[in-house]
Amino acid sequence: MKNIKKIAFITLISAFIGLAFPYVNFAIDQTYQQLKVIVDVMELIKENYVDEIDSQKLIYGAAAGMVRELDDFSQFMEPDVYSRVKSDTEGEFGGIGIRVDLREGWLTVVTPLPNTPAYRAQMYPGDKIIKIEGESTKDMIIDDAIKKLRGVPGTPVKITIAREPEAKDAEWVNKDITLIRELIKTENIKYRLLDGKIGYIKMIEFTGHVVADFTKAIADLKKQGMEGLILDLRYNPGGLLSASVDVSRLFLDNNKMIVYTKGRKPENYQEFRAAAEAAYSDLPLAILVNRYSASASEIVSGAMQDNKRAVIIGERTYGKASVQSMIPLSDKSALRLTIARYYTPSGRSIHRDEKKGTGGITPDIEVKVTLEAEKKLIQQSEELFYPGKEDKGSKENQEKKKETLVRDEVLDRGVELLKAREVLGNLRAAK
Repeated sequence: MKNIKKIAFITLISAFIGLAFPYVNFAIDQTYQQLKVIVDVMELIKENYVDEIDSQKLIYGAAAGMVRELDDFSQFMEPDVYSRVKSDTEGEFGGIGIRVDLREGWLTVVTPLPNTPAYRAQMYPGDKIIKIEGESTKDMIIDDAIKKLRGVPGTPVKITIAREPEAKDAEWVNKDITLIRELIKTENIKYRLLDGKIGYIKMIEFTGHVVADFTKAIADLKKQGMEGLILDLRYNPGGLLSASVDVSRLFLDNNKMIVYTKGRKPENYQEFRAAAEAAYSDLPLAILVNRYSASASEIVSGAMQDNKRAVIIGERTYGKASVQSMIPLSDKSALRLTIARYYTPSGRSIHRDEKKGTGGITPDIEVKVTLEAEKKLIQQSEELFYPGKEDKGSKENQEKKKETLVRDEVLDRGVELLKAREVLGNLRAAK
């Protein structure tokens, strides 16, 4: 009897809402009709499909399919996957030495790390890892994919990569590679003084300790006489928002806007600003980017560009600027959902829109690098910091090797720009 009264009460309230707010009633009606299609499909499969199917499997498949329609970064996680994502890897782990991201639903190499199995196997940015141990990575949860690549140092992992051909009309080439995992120890910050007065800092990723390392690098370069700085964010896939904001605060002052987030809900609007003073507000700055620079890299580049604090050189960045929230569900599954996007101080959406051709940070000075030159630059990247380290041959062989090195045109342009700024700054009108 109580249940009947409860149903009658809900029906009465629903009817009242429908009469008072016909638009709301229409919206609820439409949503029900749309959901009915999913229920109808599930019932037809259960009744008519040639094999017996688990209803839970169908529901999870429908949920995953809905989320796939949104973007590369929103994901539905079944309970076992969510459990793996939450759990921390205990002790030391081995890996193959790559930074990866999801691009068009595939696990994609952003950059191989020097002196790692991936680097020695000549894996390159843009390579798509399409299989791990024979399992397709299409639409795989990125956290899960990374854990599959990790393992005990000394153990093998077999992957299949698809590589974009240099010729435009040629087909992608698939290749099986077996790599032996190693304990990966990387330097997140590398730096040196170029041409006497120009500092160069290569930032690999925006991790929790990167700001402290970055600050130490600048201080050391200042002691060596640095008068201008080149910050290299090429192949940097991003990382922590807090790290990108803290790096920006080293160069921006007077409470200037760094980045803000905006979503459909008012509570998702959030501003991140500089402090009153900055440690290096007067240091001449050039930032290098390419199509693999994403997320936190784009926040820093956009903030510097909009505040006219630095010159951006290279290629248009990737355009990854979405804010995700992890929402646990009742059956221990979870939804990682994009709830907001990042915008530069001037209001530009950083997020990539393929149809409109917008998003990313467009450099002030565009410098294109061929695929062939890009591969050679990656293989010779350590030469900048440790010249001659890997070459134990004769002086004659070392000289020949130097002759075959490819010019880093993007870096060269940054050096030229800062040199020109110094010269122009010293010009005085004749009296």
